[in-house]
Amino acid sequence: MVTVLCFLVLAVACAATSSPGPDLPIVDLGYELHQAISFNSTYGLYNFSNIRYAAPPVGDRRWKVPIPPAKNREKVQNGSLGRVCPGALPLWAPLSVSWLDSYANNKPVTVSTNISSYPFTPPPQDGRTTEDCLFLDIIVPKTVFDRTQHKRSNANNLAPVMVWLHGGGTISGEKAEYDASGLIQRSLHGDDGIVFVEINYRLGAFGWLAGDPKSDVTPNLGLHDQRLALKWIEDNIHLFGGDSKRVTVIGESAGGMSIIHHITAYGGRLDHAPFQQAIIQSGGWVPVITKKQQNATLKQFLDLLGVKTTEEARKLPSDKLIAANAFQVYYSPWATFTYGPVVDGNFVPDFPWRLLLKGGFDKAVNVMTGHNSNEGLLFTSPDSRNSDAFLANLLAAAPISLENAKYVTEVLYPPIYDESHGYKDPVQRVALFIAEWALNCNTDDLRRAYNSETYAYQFSIPPGVHAQDVPYTFYEKGSTLTSILFNIPVSNVTVALAMQDWFTSFALHGATYSNLAPEIPVQGPGAQLMDIGQEKFNVIHDPNDNPRCRFWQTVPYIE
Repeated sequence: MVTVLCFLVLAVACAATSSPGPDLPIVDLGYELHQAISFNSTYGLYNFSNIRYAAPPVGDRRWKVPIPPAKNREKVQNGSLGRVCPGALPLWAPLSVSWLDSYANNKPVTVSTNISSYPFTPPPQDGRTTEDCLFLDIIVPKTVFDRTQHKRSNANNLAPVMVWLHGGGTISGEKAEYDASGLIQRSLHGDDGIVFVEINYRLGAFGWLAGDPKSDVTPNLGLHDQRLALKWIEDNIHLFGGDSKRVTVIGESAGGMSIIHHITAYGGRLDHAPFQQAIIQSGGWVPVITKKQQNATLKQFLDLLGVKTTEEARKLPSDKLIAANAFQVYYSPWATFTYGPVVDGNFVPDFPWRLLLKGGFDKAVNVMTGHNSNEGLLFTSPDSRNSDAFLANLLAAAPISLENAKYVTEVLYPPIYDESHGYKDPVQRVALFIAEWALNCNTDDLRRAYNSETYAYQFSIPPGVHAQDVPYTFYEKGSTLTSILFNIPVSNVTVALAMQDWFTSFALHGATYSNLAPEIPVQGPGAQLMDIGQEKFNVIHDPNDNPRCRFWQTVPYIE
């Protein structure tokens, strides 16, 4: 969901050896000269870090569509100055972990759902935080890069590209929070490997502010940032050995949400998506549906700054905006993030699920989707224990008519706790609703839009919570990788390596090969997917192929 979380930011302990040096290669980008910052001798990888792909979005360019960078060739850049976009974390996320521990172990629940009653104690900002954050990293195998230096180099020598869009609920996260060395190394088995790119994009109030059109704020700037970065890759990745015609984007949670928005960008009218393939992991979000919501968020932000207009806000120092954004996000209502994508009549002409239903999307993209078996649990609150509170919580999340809301609570998710509907208590009932409404049904919308010619997996290793599969995607032998929130490590190395095989072979060949697991089949008329368990891989019927997902794709919202 917009998941949080990937503030499920992961901690990485990397055993590989990286070293800087004067002999590291320099690439001429036209507007600047950029030198690799390090060479990983364990895996044979160059790291070109913090390459500027856009002009600084500061001053008069705050809340404006990004533009290409100006020429700056006076000095060779090496990316030694770290860059992280200003972010924030909602208080409810760590509270959710606390109360769910009590729920799982039948302990008394002491967590209050009255978020406003807690003192404002945000975590410290990363020392690399800056508004001037629109940068990307490129990690490339030396064998691939060296081929580009030969005069006879041609398109046949270029390697496929994988582009990582990080998650974090559109309010947190950064490009390099995961080490991709293990994933890239897995792509070298029998192949020359992939070129891996990771990008920053604006977060929170800096990248997702919307509201009154008179405010002179462009909505969905985070998506515009990503689009410009993808255009940069299209124009420049060949200089690093990458093939711009074989680009696979991969993203989890808010990153997956972003990919869905790129597939449906402009209703599929203007041009093709700037990639050929997509791996969408738990792609979901809590939609900011109404103009009233958007205007209220904008007003609160300006009030916190002590100004009346965004024009005044553009003149304020960065630290004031960062503080106001942190305060807003910190007090986000449970399971929400304050900021996120909105329908803007342009980049996002309608909700993506409607565009997929109406044919308003790029039909040429080869798609793989993934979801976890218990996605919604993270986003449930202690109030979900009260079965009678379901209707009120539903209407607060999804502004639908009372008639439709009663259909949801009485027919689609009735208060029957014998597991015949997929849940055995009120908490699991709410968790299933959130999972399907905000996350899982997006995978079914995509499957049907692409005539079931998609690939799909379900990650079911217990407890199967949101973002639990990310450490498997970025697994590396000898490293420790867990989510901050649930602190769940990789429990099955074979699964991690098989998943990496699937993802890299998809990028390399458009198929899902591994010598450790069966091939993921095309979903086909039977809507099949690969279920990943602790003990085995099993092809099953997609659980998201159900009437509830049909309802969520077509229900009208009160906008």
